[in-house]
Amino acid sequence: MSIPLVGGRIFVVDPDVSLAVPQQRRELRDHPAAVLGAIALGGALGALARYGVGELLPHASGGWPWSTLLVNVSGCLAIGVLMALIGRFWPRQRLLRPFAGVGVLGGYTTFSTATLEVVQLVQAHRPVLALLYLAVTALGALVAVAVGAAVVGRS
Repeated sequence: MSIPLVGGRIFVVDPDVSLAVPQQRRELRDHPAAVLGAIALGGALGALARYGVGELLPHASGGWPWSTLLVNVSGCLAIGVLMALIGRFWPRQRLLRPFAGVGVLGGYTTFSTATLEVVQLVQAHRPVLALLYLAVTALGALVAVAVGAAVVGRS
């Protein structure tokens, strides 16, 4: 959440909310326990899934972080699909987006770990690999979101 100062007043803004939709602007304010509970439950499930992928695909220090890349790209693909589906078919399911989008997929993806792995690759004297990993992660994530949304748009 960001807290912009507008006209001397502080507003809390959920970056996952379309301010053009009045119901979404009021979502957290009107039902804080339900929304935050959905996010927390989803986040726990997403983090467990991410942990599982890391255990199935461990990588050696200084090597290519396959599990983190897989998690971030697959999570972004799922976010693209999910947000397009919600917008198209389930716009009135008020807890679906906080639970699945912010919670599950937010807990599943881990760009902070990807950033740490870039630093670790540089520290392991592998700057070219670090730069390549950074580029593949960023481009892969962006392409995955676009592909996910496009797949739903064609159906």
